[in-house]
Amino acid sequence: MPVNRQWLLARRPSGLVSADDFRWVESPVPVAGEGDVLVRNLYLSCDPTQRGWMAADSYLPAVKIGDVMRSFAVGEVVESRDPRFQPKELVQGLFGWQDYALARPGTPSAPSRIAPGVPVETAMGALGLTGQTAYFGLLDVGKPKPGETVVVSGAAGATGSAVGQIAKIKGCRAVGIAGGEAKCRYLLELGFDAAIDYKSEDVAKRLRATCPSGVDIYFDNVGGPVLDAALENLAMRGRVVLCGAISRYNDSIPTAGPRNYLSLLVRRGRMEGFIVLDYFPRSAEAVEALSGWVREGKLKERFDVQHGLENAPGALARLFKGENQGKQLIRIADPTGAPRGEG
Repeated sequence: MPVNRQWLLARRPSGLVSADDFRWVESPVPVAGEGDVLVRNLYLSCDPTQRGWMAADSYLPAVKIGDVMRSFAVGEVVESRDPRFQPKELVQGLFGWQDYALARPGTPSAPSRIAPGVPVETAMGALGLTGQTAYFGLLDVGKPKPGETVVVSGAAGATGSAVGQIAKIKGCRAVGIAGGEAKCRYLLELGFDAAIDYKSEDVAKRLRATCPSGVDIYFDNVGGPVLDAALENLAMRGRVVLCGAISRYNDSIPTAGPRNYLSLLVRRGRMEGFIVLDYFPRSAEAVEALSGWVREGKLKERFDVQHGLENAPGALARLFKGENQGKQLIRIADPTGAPRGEG
């Protein structure tokens, strides 16, 4: 009989996330009750926000000690007690680090169907939370205008690379900040106008050189000194979109605020945070636009796929070491092989 392998949260992390923060268990496969959908997970998504979910309450309650580690996943319906879902369909949702999950519509683990013909990776990347984060963060919060300069940190990551490409689609200049020569070269291949290597270059100086009229929109994924450099070079009426602060997530003591925040006052700027979950009611709008750009070859993506549920903690840690090359996924099982959309 199959078992349900699970990673449970064992303790609140201190510093870089590690396997010691979790506990591996094997449990019986859950039984679907009325209204439930039993899902066999195929892919897990690794996202920086998971580090925050482990630590404390934020826009979602913290994962409880002893609970399955929360994550987005794509899986195959094994059994459905909900007539809207059929066995062998592919669905996605907050299914967690485990082989099998009970998903119920109307709850945080609610499943959503993946459209036939859409690759699983793309469903989790450009058309998933990653692409939608870039779409709503840049267009709704940043409000770019043609000819403006958009700077994005963490630019070689899944969200950052999408932000830069959407900026180009909207007629803007795109400048990416990333770590290492290879990642910066990748940004230029995607069509960014310039790339800044924060590991070997003075970011503030390079921003002055690549953004001579200032930074109209800064899309922040990292926080810390890079955010300060962007504020220092903010254009008049510039906007700062706060998406994440991956450079600060593993700090053991509270971090001081941005040193150059007065630039917002002097330049009449605006800094605003957002959470993509707030935009779920408009998800179809984003998916329609993103799908079109993917088909037209205007929005490209790459994936870093690790294998095996047992390697989930290490895959998550890769994000904070800068080791991932694109969207970080974990493949834990293969589908049964049934044609998509049948059943």
